[in-house]
Amino acid sequence: MDAKKIVLLIGALVIAVATALLARNMLSPGGAPQAAASAMQVDASTPHVLVATKALPVGTILDAESFRFQPWPKDLVEQAYYLKGKADPAKLAGSVVRNAITAGQPLTQGSVVMPGDRGFLAAALTPGMRAVTVPVQLAASVAGFIFPGDRVDMMLTQSVVGGGDGEPLKVSETILRNLRVLATDQRTDVMGDDGKPIVQPYSNVTLEVTPKLAEKIAVSQTLGSLSLALRSMADTPADIDAAIASGADLPDGNDPAAEKRMLAKIATTPIDSRSTYVTGADVSRYQRRTVPSKPPVATDKPVVTGPSVRIARGANVTVEPVGGK
Repeated sequence: MDAKKIVLLIGALVIAVATALLARNMLSPGGAPQAAASAMQVDASTPHVLVATKALPVGTILDAESFRFQPWPKDLVEQAYYLKGKADPAKLAGSVVRNAITAGQPLTQGSVVMPGDRGFLAAALTPGMRAVTVPVQLAASVAGFIFPGDRVDMMLTQSVVGGGDGEPLKVSETILRNLRVLATDQRTDVMGDDGKPIVQPYSNVTLEVTPKLAEKIAVSQTLGSLSLALRSMADTPADIDAAIASGADLPDGNDPAAEKRMLAKIATTPIDSRSTYVTGADVSRYQRRTVPSKPPVATDKPVVTGPSVRIARGANVTVEPVGGK
């Protein structure tokens, strides 16, 4: 082997060793934190603004997980931003998004509506939805543990009187499901001055419904008493699975964005189907299962038994026993 080939071989070996060492340093666990630490070094005078941690569509009720402070260039800071040290994030909890905010975008004073401000409830409503206030009793409102932003089922309890003299039918049925609570007794925020949820009894609950369901609720208030059942957060996936199984509003193709929008729509849509009911007989053996029926109508005409003949005289039809006069 001549000297030229030996030099080329040694050069190739050196390049391979250098490449291996460089790749090991780049992929080693200690390299990334050091680079991240150096990149995250921020000047103490750098302003921090309040930004959205996730996409916030119109009508979203903000909570403590909806925003956070993030360093922001001084030249890009606007007067409408919420700056760290000048704004209290706790006071933003319970406010409603007026204009859509994307993830990472700063919150502005004009993009949210504070509780008590004019137009707060209208901003909290989803487009195409209506706000309906229903009266409830203390025992029917989960003892005050229903807060704005929760989702509930609505039940109607009534006594159905039949045509007889028996006891009326006692029945309770779930007429609506997955309704979003907007306010309780005109209270739209759930936090007190100390930042903790306030549990208090109330007699009115404002719900978000479709125009058709608003009519249904108005009629149901005249039939009997209404009560609310608080839904678990784990019920939403079950409703999504049921909607997917029924094939309703399924997107065409394999568009992840369309599927995400479809799932969000199903999770926030009130359900006006799969109604269930319980009668008094399902609770007590001394109660009825059906509506009292009408008693038999008494007649002065004798009951004809045995062979008979129907005699028609114009529109008058009589039944005469065979062998009679």
